[in-house]
Amino acid sequence: MCLAVPGKIISIQGEDPLSRIGKIDFGGVLKEASLAYVPEAEVGDYVIVHVGFALNRVDEAEAQKVFEYLREMDQLAELDEAVKPGPASGETPPAVR
Repeated sequence: MCLAVPGKIISIQGEDPLSRIGKIDFGGVLKEASLAYVPEAEVGDYVIVHVGFALNRVDEAEAQKVFEYLREMDQLAELDEAVKPGPASGETPPAVR
């Protein structure tokens, strides 16, 4: 299932609004996402991310509600699996479900 998930911008790389990349914290899971669609976004903002693109800003209270729903559904583990090291780092990849 594909979801748009909220995350907090931890850092931003780049000056050009079309090529800025944010390091996003999804409840403890860190990933990068394009900030091209949210040029006004700043470090500390929460954004909704889908397939590697931040789509819009969201307030912290709303983001926390979504994190709680994902925890209840045990869906945060899927995000964590997506960023675990694979064979390139010498570890065995997770089993295919």
